Amino acid sequence: MLKKIIGFSFLATIATFPSLAQEPLKGCDAKAYEIQQQIEYAKSNDNTHRVAGLEKALKEVQDHCTDEGLMRERLAKVNEKEQEVAERTLELKDAQESGRANKIEKRMNKLQEAEAELSAARSELNK
Repeated sequence: MLKKIIGFSFLATIATFPSLAQEPLKGCDAKAYEIQQQIEYAKSNDNTHRVAGLEKALKEVQDHCTDEGLMRERLAKVNEKEQEVAERTLELKDAQESGRANKIEKRMNKLQEAEAELSAARSELNK
């Protein structure tokens, strides 16, 4: 009976204070968390060199990362990838005008790769 009362009061507390419920991490907190997860994985695989590098990266994030700076970096990356997609689109158009099938296929593959990179960069904006 006591367990039910304690459990109920805990649930009531969480319902009253939604901030106590776990929210997804964003920005520098998410970046630090991802590095910590990689550290744990490297430790479990006895990869001491990787652990050392990741711990250095984690310290850099903790000491220097700001959410605003991280967002600026991510927006710059999206802009860079958008420009790359535009360039690859023009290259494909030129290849199509030449009529050479192997050149067209090569340029199409490059464009698809650039579009995938753009999509990945855009998804980072929400992290």
